[in-house]
Amino acid sequence: MTNLALFLHLAGVLLFVSGVVVAGIGFESARRRQRPAEIALLLGMTRWGVALVAAGGLLLLACGLWLVGLEDDVGFGTGWVDAAIALFVAAMVLGGLAGQRPKRARKLATQLAGEGKEASPDLRALLDDPLSRTANHVSAALIVAILALMVFKP
Repeated sequence: MTNLALFLHLAGVLLFVSGVVVAGIGFESARRRQRPAEIALLLGMTRWGVALVAAGGLLLLACGLWLVGLEDDVGFGTGWVDAAIALFVAAMVLGGLAGQRPKRARKLATQLAGEGKEASPDLRALLDDPLSRTANHVSAALIVAILALMVFKP
């Protein structure tokens, strides 16, 4: 059972990280575009990344908790396990909050493209929002910290 739980946990990690990469590349590519149709297309791609993050996050969390229950020498209350869980929750919350402005940007870009208009200052402001970008970067840093906890188990 431990091997199955570990395999599914690692599959969840792969899905999760792949989703983060797809969403991040889509968003950063959209920020560099000027035409609303291109921006809408790229931000639409980020929705696939978000779906991968959600599916992978659920799988890695469920199987990670399963692994903790299966292990005799590691349990809840172990510092690195509790820290990883807390960082995971924080990363998901920050990522979810940071994704709201890009979601609004996608809707606005789709509207502007449908009307044949150029990118508006409101669209640029949503794409360049420093608070969202900072939250996304902090979320990514938390994911790297979780990886370090999983590898080094301090």
